Amino acid sequence: MLSVRIVGPGRAGRSLAGALVDVGCDVHPLLGPDNDLKAAADGVDLLVLATPDAAIASSAAAVAPCAATVVVHLSGAMGLDVLAPHPRRASLHPLAPLPSAEVGRVRLRSGITYAVAGDPLARELAVLLGGRVVEVDDGKRAAYHAAACIASNHLVALLGQVQRVAAGAGLELDAFLPLARAALVDVAELGAGTALTGPAARGDDATLARHRAVLDPEELPGYDAGVALARRLAASASATAQQPTSRRPRPKEKDRV
Repeated sequence: MLSVRIVGPGRAGRSLAGALVDVGCDVHPLLGPDNDLKAAADGVDLLVLATPDAAIASSAAAVAPCAATVVVHLSGAMGLDVLAPHPRRASLHPLAPLPSAEVGRVRLRSGITYAVAGDPLARELAVLLGGRVVEVDDGKRAAYHAAACIASNHLVALLGQVQRVAAGAGLELDAFLPLARAALVDVAELGAGTALTGPAARGDDATLARHRAVLDPEELPGYDAGVALARRLAASASATAQQPTSRRPRPKEKDRV
């Protein structure tokens, strides 16, 4: 049985603690900022630093190194250097939002992707949780984490803009969520270039201008950024489709919005 101690009683730490209990690990009581961390690595196979990124290095430094214990952090952006001076280091970043300990406990065991680096125990832990494992070394972690934030945080912020703009038409966000879900399904099944529809993709500048005319000026930077991204994707998809050696399917004639 894998024995684990977690430093950090926040959403990530409590989510992971619950998930590890569910898969049969021996999880020691969580440690918080008021606890003395010097002996935190003693008597466990794995010490998890589930603290904010800014506190990882100081937390690691406060723990006396133990040759037999793997020290792991959950950051997507940080490398393994922040875990000095521990001889066995690893990172384990779950590609999933953890809005609460209850939701996170289940989500961490739902087959999500884990980005790992360092000691092999991190991969073993991800597999134990039923996850899909990808390895991301220190030199690529910033790009990896930027993509993760765009896929999750930016998407949520974008739907917040949908909610505000929809209110101007007298509608709730719920009316648009099936559209958003369908778009994600299309990306998964067809690829982003083929899934793209709408006025920016088809070069309908008149419709885009009508949109801009009715939007609150505070919404325009976000809207314009979205249009620019859509145009870039459309141009890339068109160029790929025109390559004679490409085996990718040509975009289907479809438009949803």
